[in-house]
Amino acid sequence: MLEEEYFQKCIFQKEKLLSYGFQEENNQMSYQTILQKTHLKAILSYQNNQMKGIIIDPDTEEEYTAFRRKNQIGEFVNTVREEYQALLEDIKKNCTEERPFLFPQSNRISKWIKDTYQASPEFLWKEDDKDGVFRNHQNQKWYGIIMRINQIKLEKKDRIVEVMNVKLPPEEIEELVKEKGFYRAYHMNKKYWITFLLDDTIPDQKLKELIQKSYQYTIPKTIKK
Repeated sequence: MLEEEYFQKCIFQKEKLLSYGFQEENNQMSYQTILQKTHLKAILSYQNNQMKGIIIDPDTEEEYTAFRRKNQIGEFVNTVREEYQALLEDIKKNCTEERPFLFPQSNRISKWIKDTYQASPEFLWKEDDKDGVFRNHQNQKWYGIIMRINQIKLEKKDRIVEVMNVKLPPEEIEELVKEKGFYRAYHMNKKYWITFLLDDTIPDQKLKELIQKSYQYTIPKTIKK
């Protein structure tokens, strides 16, 4: 869905939605507007951090859906598509806060890293906003990376998860992989890196301690105490 693509990494702010013009009724918020160029009516509804929308022809009260089909081309349908996308973009800009990742624990950890080390995730691969790298700004060395993968790559569970890789002493890795939620490093050197789940299997505090240890590996020797 077009709306899911626009808002999948966003958290809606209720106060901002109300200021924008959304009306609240029965635990649901809604907004209506006329698209200026095509004179169609856009109706959006928001509930449980999900935004849905439809476009209606005011004259017939019938839903117009052609703009959702990518193979539909033509001046009118392209204009409808552009107007609706511009509306979604405006709502995103004015009513949401962007979150870098999908899972709550991933975003909590990312915020803690930003507060602690003044580092935001870097999405280094073109057209890929799933894998965020954290590195020491003094020497650009990585101390963590959050990735979205299928858990089947780690064990026999077919579901999408977010994980983090950090660098630790080999002997500590050997002990941690015996615990639930920890795995031999995915896509990195398994001797010095470890992978853990970011689905609240492991408490935040324990993960923060491991990230701090990983960060220590990236501090230039000249300033290490």
